[in-house]
Amino acid sequence: MSKFAVFLGGAIVGAAAAALLTPVRGEELRYRIKANLQKRGLLPSDNVDEFVEMLASEIEEKK
Repeated sequence: MSKFAVFLGGAIVGAAAAALLTPVRGEELRYRIKANLQKRGLLPSDNVDEFVEMLASEIEEKK
């Protein structure tokens, strides 16, 4: 596996763990995920909203 794939996987797992351990509303969770992904430049801004919605719904289902 490439180093970038490992990094990206770690970033997603870290974001999910932080989201699960921090009790916040869904709207605030989506904002935090979006801000972190944009800050790190992991996703271009045109498809971030769709990805954030999918990731947030997965996290909320696991709570």
